[in-house]
Amino acid sequence: MQLELGDQSVQIDSGELVSYKVADHEFIHQKGSPGWRNSDTEMFPIIGPTSEADFKVETPRGFAVQDQHGLLRELEYQLVENSGTESTYMKTYRAKTKVSNSKFPEKSTAKELYWPYDFDFHKRFVLSENGLEISFKIIGEAGMPFMLGYHPAFKLHTENSTIEADAKKISLQEVMAVGSRALRVSDCTNILLKDEKNLSIKTEGFNNFMLWTEVPNMVCIEPITFYPYALSADKLQRGFQLLGKEPETFKLHINIDIP
Repeated sequence: MQLELGDQSVQIDSGELVSYKVADHEFIHQKGSPGWRNSDTEMFPIIGPTSEADFKVETPRGFAVQDQHGLLRELEYQLVENSGTESTYMKTYRAKTKVSNSKFPEKSTAKELYWPYDFDFHKRFVLSENGLEISFKIIGEAGMPFMLGYHPAFKLHTENSTIEADAKKISLQEVMAVGSRALRVSDCTNILLKDEKNLSIKTEGFNNFMLWTEVPNMVCIEPITFYPYALSADKLQRGFQLLGKEPETFKLHINIDIP
């Protein structure tokens, strides 16, 4: 699926953002390049290293079995609507449905995953003159606990890329030094990635970020509702927020600065 507006173009593959170009400059990490096998994914309804808690997560309806970052990534998106500049996808899950874990058995001992609540998850792309907006809408049962994180990977074109979060400047070396736990950026809704072409990210609803990479050619700038490594794995439930009677919407605005 392709969206186009002026010199901007977006490519979406089954709900995954695989390209965002402005004036032929690619901002998204490309599959097959060193660093990560994806270009984006969502972390839901849990974020964090569940393997340290035998893949069990406590909820008001008992324990659920979740691999790292949840089970949403194991479900397939269905296209809901599309136009030249907008595209919406949805994943649907019904309570206690067992889902095969793609990490089993090479990277996980949890063969199947499940969650004790129904939910629908919408992902919407809107391309405008102001840039690209990606929004997520969660529709489910009132009182359902959840965490949400968006995990996009951005392509880097220079060796001296830096990240500015509020007044703090973060080097790529600092991000790499933290390793798999990802660098925590708390109480923040705006981030600027300074590379060959600058990219700014503004969020609504998330309020925190994680930064991760293991290579110098890409960086993941991940808006999150909760930083999971703030707690031990058996206490991850303390990081949940509860879904209300109305759907919850979270947004990410990507704006591009090309001199």
